[in-house]
Amino acid sequence: MLKITRTSPVTAAVTTMELDITMDQYARWRGGELIQQAMPNLTLDEREFVMTGITKTCWDKLMKNLDAASNLAL
Repeated sequence: MLKITRTSPVTAAVTTMELDITMDQYARWRGGELIQQAMPNLTLDEREFVMTGITKTCWDKLMKNLDAASNLAL
């Protein structure tokens, strides 16, 4: 298990997740290996968090806001 801390570029919130990965997996990804190959056991949402700092909750809120804004444009 490895604790990863990221800052969301959307909300500036700092979040730490404890993920089922090793330091070797993390280093392979940082070294250029595709994240889905280096960390195949992580979910799509967990991989997104590692790459961008954006959590599932943040994505859900962002998409809800975008949907609401697009409905206003109609």
